[in-house]
Amino acid sequence: MKNAQWITGKNCIAFQKKFDIGKDAVAAKLWITAMGVYEAVLNGNRVGNFVLAPGFTSYNKRHLYQEYDITPMLKEENELNVFVGDGWYRGQLTWDVNNRNLYGDRCAMIAKMEITYPDRTETIYTDESWMCGNGPVVASGIYDGEIYDARIVPMFDQPAAVLNAPKQQLVPQDGEIVCEHERIRPVKTMLTPKGEKVIDFGQNLTGYVEFKTTAKAGDRIVISHAEVLDKDGNFYTENLRGAKQLLQYTCRDGEQVYKPHFTFMGFRYIRLDECPENTEFTAIVVHSDIKRTGDFVCSNEKVNQLFHNIIWGQKGNFLDVPTDCPQRDERLGWTGDAQVFVKTASFNFNVNRFFEKWLADLSADQKEDGCVSDVVPNVLGEDHEDGSAAWGDAAVICPWQMYLTYGNKALLARQFESMKRWVEYSAKKGRTHYGDWLALDGEKGNDRGLTDKEFISSAFHIYSMGLLIKSGKVLGKDMSDYEKRCSALRDQFEEEYECKTQTEHVLALKFHLTKNPQKLAAELAQMIKENGNRLKTGFVGTPYLLHALSENGYADVAYSLLLQEEFPSWLYSVNMGATTIWEHWDGIRPDGSFWSAGMNSFNHYAYGAVADWMYEVAAGIKIDENAPAFAHIIIEPIPDARLGFVKASIDTVNGKVSSGWKWENGKITYEIEVPTTATVRLHGDEIQAGKGKHVFCYDAPVQAK
Repeated sequence: MKNAQWITGKNCIAFQKKFDIGKDAVAAKLWITAMGVYEAVLNGNRVGNFVLAPGFTSYNKRHLYQEYDITPMLKEENELNVFVGDGWYRGQLTWDVNNRNLYGDRCAMIAKMEITYPDRTETIYTDESWMCGNGPVVASGIYDGEIYDARIVPMFDQPAAVLNAPKQQLVPQDGEIVCEHERIRPVKTMLTPKGEKVIDFGQNLTGYVEFKTTAKAGDRIVISHAEVLDKDGNFYTENLRGAKQLLQYTCRDGEQVYKPHFTFMGFRYIRLDECPENTEFTAIVVHSDIKRTGDFVCSNEKVNQLFHNIIWGQKGNFLDVPTDCPQRDERLGWTGDAQVFVKTASFNFNVNRFFEKWLADLSADQKEDGCVSDVVPNVLGEDHEDGSAAWGDAAVICPWQMYLTYGNKALLARQFESMKRWVEYSAKKGRTHYGDWLALDGEKGNDRGLTDKEFISSAFHIYSMGLLIKSGKVLGKDMSDYEKRCSALRDQFEEEYECKTQTEHVLALKFHLTKNPQKLAAELAQMIKENGNRLKTGFVGTPYLLHALSENGYADVAYSLLLQEEFPSWLYSVNMGATTIWEHWDGIRPDGSFWSAGMNSFNHYAYGAVADWMYEVAAGIKIDENAPAFAHIIIEPIPDARLGFVKASIDTVNGKVSSGWKWENGKITYEIEVPTTATVRLHGDEIQAGKGKHVFCYDAPVQAK
C-alpha cells in the first residue's frame, strides 16, 4: 500500500474508479481500507462479505486493510465504486454525543489493485484520477442507524483529493472478519396497547433487518429497534439511552430490497413507525466469523435455555471486539467483561484469531507505565481513570487462556511484555475503582458491592503474577524473581485481609490465597445457604463462584446455585423469557418493572461465564496445563441427582472431546470420547484412557433429588 494515496472529497462518501483490462488478464487482487467503514462494489457486485470493514481497531496505531481476490468479477471494462460511512472512526462513540471524530474528522479510503497478465503486472492505486461524490446512504452511525434514499443514483462528479495522512499504521487484516450468519423470520406480529405495530423475531440478536417491499417513490419505511417490551406489552427503548437504533428508508418506484450498510442493532423487536403494506421482514444475525466448537445439554430444559442464552450472548457481543452490549450508546470492548468470559468463549467458539487481534489493540493502547485501558480500543479519553484491577488483568488472563485452549505459544510470546508491564503497573498502583461491579451485597445505589477494593486489587495482582510466571516458564524465561515476589505476597495476603463477603471468599479460594481453604469454603457455603441458596456476587466474584465451591467439596451447593430459579439466579432471567444473558440479575423485576433505564442491557454476556463450570465440572472436560490445546485431557465430572443426564463436547484443535453421564436406576453411566489421551477421574478412581470411546458404570451415591 506504500504507493497508494489516501483520497477524500468534500462532504463525499463515495469513490469511483473506471478501468479497462486486457483479455489476457489471468488474476486480479484488491487491497483496500477506509477511514470509516466501507463497502466496495465492482461491476455491480459487492466485493467480499466483510460487514463493517475494516472493523474496529486503534486506528492511529493499527489500521487494518483487507485483501480480496477479484479475478472472477472483472470484465474488459470495469467500474469499482467504494462507499464509506462514519463507523467507529469518526462517528459518535460512548454516551457523550460530542465524542466524535476520535480518530479523524473526515472519511477517506486507500486502495491498490493488481492485475496479473502472463507476462506482466499492472497496478492501480488510489490517487487524483479517482472520482468522488455521494450515494443513497444519506447518513449512518454505529448507534443511530442509517438514513437511506433509494431514489438517489450515485453521482461521481468531483475529482478525489489526496489526503496527506500517515500510512505506517496500516497492517494486513488479522482476526476474524465480521459477516452475516443466521436469517430469522418473524414469529409474531402484534398491535401493542399503544396501537403500535410491532414484529417479534423471538430471539434477542445483533445485526439488522432486511425488508422487501413494492412501493411508490417517496414512500417511507421507518423502523425502530428494541430488546424488550414493557410490563404493559409496549415497545420499550429507554434502556438504549441516546442510541436511536433507527432505520429511515425512502423508497423508489417498484419492488426493492434493502438492508443497512454501515450500522448494526441489538434487538428482538422492531416497531414499524412508517411502512407500506405487504412489506416482508427478515432479521439477519451479524457477528465475527467465529466457528462454533462447544455444546452442552442436560435433562433440565431451563438450564439448556440458559446455555442457549450464553451462546447467543457471545454471538451478539463478539462483533470484531468483545463488546459489553450491542444496543445502547456504548458497545465498547470492556476488558473486565472479556477476561471473565474468555474461558467460556474459547470453549463455545474458536476465538483464537479473534483474541489475537483484540489483544494486539490492547497492547497498542497500553500506556507507557503499563496501565491498560478499561476499554479496548481506548475511546474513553485521557480524563478517564484507567487501570482497574480485574479489568486490566485481561492483559494477562486472555493470552494465557488462548495458550491453554489452543496452544498458542506465539501469542503468549508476542504478549509477554504487555503482560509483564501490566503486572508491574498493578504492583505500583494497586487500585481498583469498579470493585465487585453490580454485586448485590451493597446498599441500594451502590454498584460496586461491599467487597474491599484493595482485596480485589491485591488478589488479582497475585493471580496475574502467577499466570505471568507460568507464561514465562512456557517461553523458557527465568522467572525466579517473580516466584519469590509472588510467594511473599501470598504469605502476606491472609495476614492483611479478612474474608467477609461472598466474593472475598471466592477469590481467596480460587486464587489459593488461604492456608485453610476448608474453613473458607465452609463459610462460603454457609453464607449461600443462609441467603436461601442465592448468590450476592458481581462481575468479579460470579465467574469463579461455582468453581470455588466444587473444588473444595461443595459441588452440591454449586448445583443449587445453578438450579436456583428465584432472583438472583441464572434461571431467573430464563423464567422471565430471556433469550440472551442480562446485565443485571433483575433487569426485569417480577412485576414487570425495570431495574433502571440508564444501564440495563438485556444482552450482556459476562454472567454467562458460568458455562465454563458447566463444561469443566458438570461434564468434567478440563484442560491439562502441562498439555495445552487438549493434547492430553482431564475428564473429571461431578454428577448431581437433580439432573438426569449431562453431556458436553468441545471441538478442539486436536479433535472433538465429549463427556457425559446418566443417573438412572441407582447407577451412573459415564460415556466419554477423546481424540488423544485422557486421565479420567471417577468416584476415587484414576484411569488412563486412550483415544476413542469409553464407558464406565458406578453405583450412584445416596443423594437427595
